[in-house]
Order: sequence, then C-alpha cells, then structure tokens
Amino acid sequence: MALRRPALLLLLPLLGCRLLAVELTSSNTKPVVQEFQSVELSCIIKSTVTPDPRIEWKKIRDGETSYVFFDNKMQGDFATRAEILSRTSLVIKNTTRMDTATYRCEVAAPSDTKTIDEINIQLTVQVKPVTPRCTVPKAVPVGKTASLHCHENEGYPKSTYSWYRNSEPLSPDAKSNAKFHNSSYSLNPTTGTLVFHAVHKGDTGRYSCIATNDAGFAKCEEQEMEVYDLNIGGIIGGVLVVVAVLVLITLGICCAYRRGYFANSKENGESYKTPAKPDGVNYIRTDDEVTNDLHLTSLCFREEEGGQSSTRVFFFFLGPIDFLRANTTEKQGFRTGRKQKGKG
Repeated sequence: MALRRPALLLLLPLLGCRLLAVELTSSNTKPVVQEFQSVELSCIIKSTVTPDPRIEWKKIRDGETSYVFFDNKMQGDFATRAEILSRTSLVIKNTTRMDTATYRCEVAAPSDTKTIDEINIQLTVQVKPVTPRCTVPKAVPVGKTASLHCHENEGYPKSTYSWYRNSEPLSPDAKSNAKFHNSSYSLNPTTGTLVFHAVHKGDTGRYSCIATNDAGFAKCEEQEMEVYDLNIGGIIGGVLVVVAVLVLITLGICCAYRRGYFANSKENGESYKTPAKPDGVNYIRTDDEVTNDLHLTSLCFREEEGGQSSTRVFFFFLGPIDFLRANTTEKQGFRTGRKQKGKG
C-alpha cells in the first residue's frame, strides 16, 4: 500500500488535466441520407468544465470553407432548413446533393485546460438516378458492328448500367451465359456501352437499360434492333437496272435525232432567219454569235449516198481557235467572191 500511494500522487495531475480538457465525440461520423430527407450530424461534448462553451459548424466542400452555424445563428441557406439539437448537434432538413461535404464541429471552452476541440463529420447525400438516355440502332446488317449507349448524369453516387434483351439481363461476359453463347458482345457497366462486334440474326430483339446506384434505379424504354441479311444479289440487280435505263435513254435520244425531232430550226422555218450578208459589206459577228460558237454544240447532218438518206449526230466544242479559223475562212471566201465579180 505504501508503494501505491506515490504512484497515485503522480497520476493525479494527469487526471486533473484530462478532466479539465474539452473533448468531443460523435455517434456517426459518416452519415448517409437520401436526397430531400433530414439528417442529424452528431457532435457530443464528452467532457468540459466550461458552463457555456462556444459552438461553431463549418462546411468544407471542394476545398472551400464556409460557416453553417456561427455567433449562435445559422448562416446562408441553412437559416431556413437547419437547427442546433442537444446543444451541439446539427440537423439539416430537406437535404440536397449540394449538401454532400465535410462538416466540422468546433467547440471553444475557455475554462478548460485544453480550450478547443473539433470533430469532422462526412455527410453523403444520395441521389436517385433519372431515366437514362438510351441509343439503340434500328437496323444493322449481319456481320457488322453495333454500338448501344446508356447514360445518365444526375444520380449520386455514379450509376452503374445493365442491359436487357427481351426483358432478360445480358451478362457482362457473353460466354458465361448459355443463352448468349453465340453472341460476340462486350458490356461496360461503368460507361453503359454495349458493343456487338459482329451481329447475327439471333441479336435481333427489344433492348433496354437500367441505371442503378445506392439510392435507387431508373430504366429507359425498350427499343427494337433488327439484324438483316445483306442482299448482294439485290444490289447488283439494282445497278443493272440503272445501267439499262441509261442505255434506253441514250437509244431514245439517237432515235429522236434520226427522225428529225432535234433538227436545226432553220429547216422548219419557225425561227427567225438571219438576213443575208450584202455584197461589199464586211460583216462583223455579234457577241451572242461568238458565245454560241464557244458552247458545246450538237448537230444532225443528213447525207445521201446512192439514193439513200442517213442521219449522223456530231458533238463538238468550237473553241476560240476554231472560231478564228472559221471567221478567217469566211472572210477569205467573201473577198474571193468580190474579186471574181470585179474581174467579171
């Protein structure tokens, strides 16, 4: 007994310091709540000798710190939806996704040996996913690649995705399910992408996607994907039909030329006739005539050989050099005619 007394005397100052130090604790340092519900952030004074310690709550989100409770009153938007419970705990009503953050409870006790203590509470507000946006191709030829997409960005924590065909879930590994053993697809539950590397007729069906997180799930409507055979014979037949139509059009144009439907308008006498050039006048061609000579021209000539009449169609482009040659020939012929008349 005599040996224990000195030891007790040495421990008394330490025990006294502990009793005089403010100390905090919490019943739950990582509360989780659904969006729009209420939550209590527990902050309990375990020991203090200060009758009225100062209480403060701070919110830390994305590296920024703001006051929630300061100078005995709520701050900011918490003024209408938060309150202090049991002297130090914080109750937040109608929580939103923006309330997800770290909250710090600080207590200052001037009468204690350790005057300040604090505790951090990590609040997570879970948000149910909204209806995901699903993209499914309507028709894909056999053997081609098909990509199906499913995504939503409202849920918290982030959603994972699962695909269904005809209301049956698709396994992330196609080979692990006998029903989809013949399918060659890959499914990414994180991104919601379903890729068929080479579709076959058995992949035809109604596809839907479900987005899921800890708060709930949401499903998009079913969409039909059809896998069809690529008709090579039909494509070749279509090309042949187009070629045949072009040949018939060409033959029709040639027949029209043979029968004189595209004959020069001078032959039928319906168009305006250019007045004859008077002798002794150097005729100058107009701009319109020059322009007409420079365009692509098609003429139909009639020839008679051995008492038989035949029609030939010529397509040619009369360029500037040809025009100069034709004009020179015309002028030479005109001058020669004048000389012959003078001699006569």
